[in-house]
Amino acid sequence: MLSRNDRAHHGRGLAPSLLPAPDSLVVAPASDLQVSASTVTGTTEGPPSTGPGPTDGPVQNARWVFNEIPEGFPEPGRTMVYDAAGTLDVARAPLAPGEFLVKVLVLSVDPYLRIKMRDPRVESFTPAFVVGEPLYNFGIGLVVRSENAAFRPGDHLHGVFKFQHYVIEHDHTQFRVIENEENLPWSVYVGVCGMPGETASHAWREYAHPKKGEVVFVTSASGTPPAPGATVVQLAKADGLKVIASAGSDEKVAFAKSIGADVAFNYKTTRVRDVLAKEGPVNIYWDNVGGEMLEAAIDHAESRARFIACGMISEYNSTQPYHVKNLMRVFVRELQIHGFLFTALQDKYAAEFRASVPRRVARGEIVYREHRLCGLGRAGTAVLDVLSGRNFGKCVVIVAEE
Repeated sequence: MLSRNDRAHHGRGLAPSLLPAPDSLVVAPASDLQVSASTVTGTTEGPPSTGPGPTDGPVQNARWVFNEIPEGFPEPGRTMVYDAAGTLDVARAPLAPGEFLVKVLVLSVDPYLRIKMRDPRVESFTPAFVVGEPLYNFGIGLVVRSENAAFRPGDHLHGVFKFQHYVIEHDHTQFRVIENEENLPWSVYVGVCGMPGETASHAWREYAHPKKGEVVFVTSASGTPPAPGATVVQLAKADGLKVIASAGSDEKVAFAKSIGADVAFNYKTTRVRDVLAKEGPVNIYWDNVGGEMLEAAIDHAESRARFIACGMISEYNSTQPYHVKNLMRVFVRELQIHGFLFTALQDKYAAEFRASVPRRVARGEIVYREHRLCGLGRAGTAVLDVLSGRNFGKCVVIVAEE
């Protein structure tokens, strides 16, 4: 008997190492896209996606498979490969009691996916991808058929989806229905209204303890690669703080200023220490980067400053991690360093976030930027874009329109 995963991806099997890379990995010219009236302009690559085609008879059910553990940056076509061989008869595929068939519409691409591309014997906060199995991450899907009382055809679900066109699932507790009363683009629910936005909001409320007039330093403030930075800038300004923001290009610096940063600079052309010496000292440090940026923040921190460690993308692809040299100042200046995972704060803050933030986004009170790649075949490019900093805004793959 075929497993649920096999039934959702039925077709001639190929050894993962032999799976072909898609032609669509060639980067298409970028063009501007106005995501919604309440957002800033984003970027899109590739033509609009309509998914694998009509559902009258078997349709393609392509997927991205984790092929090998990378050293340094992952390579589409080697680290993860595109398997276009699978098919699925959407209308007739058997569903056991409790199962539901979902068409994947949107997939999120986030820096932490690199941490999952490791030897499973190495412990981490998130399970490792399994060689020969599909990649997966947060996404939005449309219920096509259901034998589960929790969901009806037409429901839009938020949860973790495999990187493929269609999936058959059974555990309804791992998904929630998105009502989207504000009529926002579905992609925002894996961005500013999803995990990255929750990461920013939850941790800011829990650890920042902002006082009007204080100074906050936010790294990756344009929201790239890790998307929380742009949201943190806006939360800090709403609380009356002076915001110092770093970003990796002049265009991203301009965006950080447009969403409220008082001082924004390109860390590739301007010394971080010079900026902090002039504009600091720092009372709150939001760290998305780690490494030398963290070291500079420690040197220019006020006594009892709050450090919020959200991520350290400078380390994710490095085989020689940077060793911070001034850790003694952590206790000398009584720095309060908070590392966190957003899941640990979900029970405390998620309900209020989901009730309020989509409305604020719809009203234009919180703006966001997206880096959209259209078509499942572009997911490999999306992963590399995020890990190399080529994306500008929250990176999403539009797998299909409804």
